[in-house]
Amino acid sequence: EVQLVESGGGLVQPGGSLRLSCAASGFTFSSSAMSWVRQAPGKGLEWVSSIYSYSSNTYYADSVKGRFTISTDNAKNTLYLQMNSLKSEDTAVYYCAKGPAGIEDYWGQGTQVTVSS
Repeated sequence: EVQLVESGGGLVQPGGSLRLSCAASGFTFSSSAMSWVRQAPGKGLEWVSSIYSYSSNTYYADSVKGRFTISTDNAKNTLYLQMNSLKSEDTAVYYCAKGPAGIEDYWGQGTQVTVSS
């Protein structure tokens, strides 16, 4: 059974940083593409970033490029999203997903990130 469990969300001031984690199980993590997707209050899903674990190629939405970094630890089957220079518009529920952008097939339960002073 595929399981994705996010953690690391919380309340942070504008300009601050957070690191999200996603513990994965039930599939071959090291050969899978993984993504982060977010949903802001009252809005639809927005793709944030993807990584191909087997090649380490990374991709970012323009809205987060240069501020967010996606990475994996294949020994721990864990996906990360380092978020720096956070803005109020980054406030959202962040979901970890198995699969590349637009082709995600499994999702975690989400973790809330709130950027506010």
